[in-house]
Amino acid sequence: MMLKIILGLIVVLVIVYICCGFRIVPQNNEGLIETLGKYSKTVKAGFIFVWPLFQRIRKVPLALQPLEISKYSIITKDNAEITTSLTLNYLVTDSYRYFYNNTDSVESMVQLIRGHLRDIIGRMDLNSALGSTKEINDQLFTATGDLTDIYGIKVVRVNVDELLPSPEIQRAMDKQLTADREKTAAIAKAEGEARTIEMTTKAKNDALVATAKANAEAVKTQADADAYRVQKMEEALSHAGEGYFRNQSLDSFNQLAQGPNNLVVVDKDDMTNLGKIPAVKKVWDESGK
Repeated sequence: MMLKIILGLIVVLVIVYICCGFRIVPQNNEGLIETLGKYSKTVKAGFIFVWPLFQRIRKVPLALQPLEISKYSIITKDNAEITTSLTLNYLVTDSYRYFYNNTDSVESMVQLIRGHLRDIIGRMDLNSALGSTKEINDQLFTATGDLTDIYGIKVVRVNVDELLPSPEIQRAMDKQLTADREKTAAIAKAEGEARTIEMTTKAKNDALVATAKANAEAVKTQADADAYRVQKMEEALSHAGEGYFRNQSLDSFNQLAQGPNNLVVVDKDDMTNLGKIPAVKKVWDESGK
């Protein structure tokens, strides 16, 4: 009876022992089997069996994982201090290397990326670094792509999220930016005033030229009119007879006789010419009308 009980206990213990050896490796994971502390084999996702107490399984995730690298300081080529932070995505490509070749493969990868980022930015001056985020990302991805393979890791994407100058440099940059804006505004104002003066001067010159042209045209028109009147007067006098001038002479003497100064001494041959004076005036007045 006692023997049966002992055998029954042994069977139960064996069943419990075997049941404790069944394991499940989730999807997107690999299992590393260790026998008595030594790597034995790699198993894929699924239902597996290990010998309890003699074997153990270590699960390694293979899915893409994000990682944020906190802010840290970097010195640029011109000795300016900037603070940077970046994010990346990586996945495990070799679970054996990932787990056994390094005590902390992720931390080693982070240190490697930080070192390359310091080297890249350290060869740039401040202005170049602040304006070349895309170029920095490309260089960093190229530099770390193959080196992380020794850790069984592949970096899929790396991105520098921010590059911030130190507060002292930021204040100096703000002052410089303000000075540049004020300088630009002053130049624009001066150019505007110069343009206004130029346009005003041009307008005044154009007005003076227009006035001078108008005056010249008026003088020319007046001269043409006077020349025309003289021509008409000469034509009218050339057709006037001697009798007309004699009558004009008598009228002239009559007018002189009626005035306070009525003494005129002329040669008898010039008396007829005296009559031409009012005749000329009359013709001139009529041509002016």
